Parts: sequence; C-alpha cells; structure tokens
Amino acid sequence: MEGSGDPEALMAALMANRQMLEAKVAINNAILTANNDVATSQPGDFFVVGECDGQKTIDGEQMPLVLTPSREGEAGGATGYEALVAALQAEREWLEGKVVANSAVLLRGFGVRDAAEFDAVVEALGWPAIRYVGPAPRTHVHGRVWTANEGPLEQSVYFHHEMVLIKEFPGKVIVFCEVPPPEGGETPFVPSFRVTERALEEFPEVVEELDAKGLRYTFTAPSSNNTGSMRGRGWEDAFATSDKAEAEKRANALGMDVEWLPDGGAKTILGPRPLTRVFPGRKGRRMWFNTVVGMHGKELSSATAADGSEIPASFVQRCEEIIEEESIQFRWRKGDILILDNLATLHGRRPSLPPRRVLVATCK
Repeated sequence: MEGSGDPEALMAALMANRQMLEAKVAINNAILTANNDVATSQPGDFFVVGECDGQKTIDGEQMPLVLTPSREGEAGGATGYEALVAALQAEREWLEGKVVANSAVLLRGFGVRDAAEFDAVVEALGWPAIRYVGPAPRTHVHGRVWTANEGPLEQSVYFHHEMVLIKEFPGKVIVFCEVPPPEGGETPFVPSFRVTERALEEFPEVVEELDAKGLRYTFTAPSSNNTGSMRGRGWEDAFATSDKAEAEKRANALGMDVEWLPDGGAKTILGPRPLTRVFPGRKGRRMWFNTVVGMHGKELSSATAADGSEIPASFVQRCEEIIEEESIQFRWRKGDILILDNLATLHGRRPSLPPRRVLVATCK
C-alpha cells in the first residue's frame, strides 16, 4: 500500500478525516435539531441565561434577562437565525412570560444578520403588528421592520413608553442592532414602576393630584418629514394621508384633536391622559406611563394638568433625574435583539458616533 512505510503520516491523515466527519455530523445534528427536535424540547435545551455589561437586578429579576445559545455553534453560520426562529415558535408562551417577568429580554449570539432575518424572528414571536404613530422620523425597511428614530445621531432620544399618548399602544417593542456604533448609541431603558415609587416618596401630593386631574399634551408637527429633528415626522406621514379631513378623522380615532396651522403644519391636542397606570400581570406595579419629562416646556410641545394648570418645573426636573438614575444600558453588539415590555419600561437613545443602524418592530 502506497505510504504504508510512514505510519505517523497515515495516522495523521486518519485523524484529520475523523475530525472532518465529526464536524459534518455536528452540523447535520444542529440543522436537524433546529428543524425537527425543537418543538419537543425544553427551553433550556436551546437557551442559556447569560450576562451583559450594565445589567441590574430589580426586585430579584435580571434586567435585561440575557438569553444566549446553549450549544456552541448551534446559532452560528447561515442557519443561526433559522435555529432561533424554530426555538421561538416552539417556546412563544415561555418567552412571553420572561418578557413580562423581567421587563426586558436580550437575545445575544444567535447570528441574526439583517432586516429580513430580524423580520423572521419578529414573525416567529407571534405577536400581532401595530403601526407606529408618533413624531419620530422613520423609514420602512422590510416586512414589519422599520428604522428607529432617524434624527441626528449626536442627539439623545428622551425616555418614553412607545406611543404612550395614543389610545392603542404596543405591548412589546423589539429592537435589533444591525450595525453597532463605535461609541455611544446605547438604547437605555428604565423599569417604569421605580420612577413612580421614587416620585411618590419625594412628591406624594403632586403625583396624586396630577393622577386625579389627568394630563393634557400638545404637539406641533410639520406637513412633511424633517430628519434634521428628533421629532420631525410630518403629519402626512404620521396619518398616512395628505388629505386634512381624512387626517383629522384618523387623529380623532387615535384620541387626539387637531388644529391646522397657517404654515401647513398641525397642532395635535391630547388629553386627559393618566400620569400612572397599572397593567394586569405585572404585580400591581404602578407604571410611570406618561411623557411629562419629554414634552413639558419644549419648543414644539407642552404638558400641563388637564385643567390647564401648570406642572411645577422643579417636579419635572427631579423626575428626569430619577429616570436617569434608574436607567439600565449595555453596549450594542451586532445581531443583538432587545425585547422590551412597553407596559413596564421607558426607553431612549444615547448620542452616538456613526455608523449606527438599529431597527425596530412594534407589536400588540
């Protein structure tokens, strides 16, 4: 036999062959697991709890709860997002329970690469879509996926519950990092009930008075989009029509009145709205479900008590400080998916160096 005089070389060749075969078997097993076995597995067979920088423990729960692949290589390569999609389809109820219990879940290390793969993950979660209505300029990307706020990266986005002022708001906000920024650009979030607890400790009478009266907001929007502003979305885009009568009809259906301005813009009026809310399944926590800090005394917006009386500026400033003190943030990595319970968390955006591409889907 040719080469039989060199047993060491023969042994090396056999070992290399064996390693190659083992690698092929491992790949095939991973694909089979993703396609066939996940439906009958336990969540722990696919997910393992991890850690991230900036993570906090609030009331005994990790925020965010970090979930990573439990088997090395299972989410790698071209089949990564497909394995995640299969697991999410099989464990929808389990994952939703984690989102409600922890308020935020970070899926990390699953190899999700772009908007199309992110959209497949969103669909796998099974939560119905809800169309975004708000002041942030955004662009549709793919399926249920949109860009996050397209305002200047050097500016921050104030903390808010998504669509907090609209009658129908998302239950979940899902955020995906396609291109992590070289510096800054985090998406911080805040456990909303902690803001209420601390505001009640320092300003019990103001909190209860505003909750009893309700809040009134106004916001001025241009007719066309202005991406040079964090709140530059035009009313034509927001209401998906250029017809003022139809826009007013749609605004009324969302719980807002409209005043038309001489320059073609629109002033929307909303209220009364609550200062805090309690939602089912969230331990009776009183959520800071308002946008007083983001809209009080601003150039294009206002926030007052529903009877027109002013909200003390010192109260608003201290609430802004409390929100910042309670904030949680981590550095984005490519492929990260952050699922936020929009009923329990406020979120925002830190200033960033370019490039940064973060996409979002809003769900009921």
